[in-house]
Amino acid sequence: MALGTSMIIRLEMDKKQVTFGEVAAAISDAGGDVVAIDVIHASPESTTRDLTVNLPETVRESILKSVGELSGVKVVNVSDRTFLAHLGGKIEVQPKFPVKNREDLSHVYTPGVAKVCMAIHEDKQKAFSLTIKRNMIAVVSDGTAVLGLGDIGPEAAMPVMEGKAMLFKQLGGVDAFPICLDTKDTEEIINAIKWMAPSFGGINLEDIASPRCFEIERRLTEELDIPVFHDDQHGTAVVVLAGLLNALRIVGKPLESAKIVLLGVGAAGSACIKMLLSAGAHNVIAVDQCGALVKGEEYPHDMWNWIAEHTNPHQERGGLTEVIQGADVFIGVSRPGLLTVEHIKTMAEDRIVFAMANPNPEIEPELAEPHVRVLATGRSDYPNQINNVLCFPGIFRGALDCRARVINEEMKVAAAKAIASVVKEDELNELYIIPGVFNEKVVEYVRRGVVEAAIRTGVARRTPPEFR
Repeated sequence: MALGTSMIIRLEMDKKQVTFGEVAAAISDAGGDVVAIDVIHASPESTTRDLTVNLPETVRESILKSVGELSGVKVVNVSDRTFLAHLGGKIEVQPKFPVKNREDLSHVYTPGVAKVCMAIHEDKQKAFSLTIKRNMIAVVSDGTAVLGLGDIGPEAAMPVMEGKAMLFKQLGGVDAFPICLDTKDTEEIINAIKWMAPSFGGINLEDIASPRCFEIERRLTEELDIPVFHDDQHGTAVVVLAGLLNALRIVGKPLESAKIVLLGVGAAGSACIKMLLSAGAHNVIAVDQCGALVKGEEYPHDMWNWIAEHTNPHQERGGLTEVIQGADVFIGVSRPGLLTVEHIKTMAEDRIVFAMANPNPEIEPELAEPHVRVLATGRSDYPNQINNVLCFPGIFRGALDCRARVINEEMKVAAAKAIASVVKEDELNELYIIPGVFNEKVVEYVRRGVVEAAIRTGVARRTPPEFR
């Protein structure tokens, strides 16, 4: 039996009504395997036990139903490794050194701290060297566009933001703190972030619904002097470009002449389009529920109007079926099931398909694979995963190290090229166009590219020693 996961079931059993053998048999008959038993409490009348059960995810509910229907059995609690990993949260704050005596206290707090406060009062830039601002970013969400779950609220968004903070630290050495705001009002979100900004060296916006996210990022970028990065937009765009650069190397087609059709003009899709244009693509066609965006038409969002003005140079009209004909590349950041085999067959030879809707892509990979040269998805169970984790730790590591005022398009393109360059010529193939998320070279390559681009474009306020 292929075992996909495990769960821990806490049961109270009435010894007069049921035996443990009956419980184990019910679990086995439903498709589970009891691999560990822990007695929590026992008395002559009853016993409470934790049962660790290996199981395919598809039979989880069947097992719980079978056990719950036994006479004398009460299911007290059910948890699994994922839930256990989240107990009490996944991150904590620790001092960098212990405070053991009065002298230590005088240095880190009163009275010694006063002179540090005054030094920053006289020169605010010293906050970058004398406080956590030097290496700390805020991961901020309003909980309105969480993963594929949608508007689930700020409390429910916290586990994602905590996970993001963990990855920042483990992969990039960047300290990050999750902050979920209990408002959907654009101005309130902007003001809240501006008010907290003195404590941070950068702001990572996360899981904020479009089109509100565009205005929030634009305003914060204009009004703050620290970098603001909406990872759902730009992180996706950076990694898409990285993968596409390598995919085009495989098929021998230049980015400048490739016909690229992008389906789904939301936050990620809009950023992908801007990134492709910045990198040199010319023939990009954006498609949403209204069809292909065409110059001269009026659309409900300012971003759509901008995209219509700067893309679709041949003014192609119609839906996906019409504009995908002859395309070299399809990029999907939309919904499952919108791309068909028939669509793919009308594309040019050596087709490249990035179907990135999560958890279910625009077309099932098994259906697409026989008809494409290179396939990428957003999923970890298929080759060529387009994963933002490849991007944000290195981008913020570089931005903090050079104290960049913003993260501009040149820095993002540099990050994409850096990620692509991790895959060497003798490694590159149809099933390996993008490095794995735990490849240790990624963060350093991205950091270097970002710092060089920041210095070159004049947004760096510090030059790290190795770049002097």
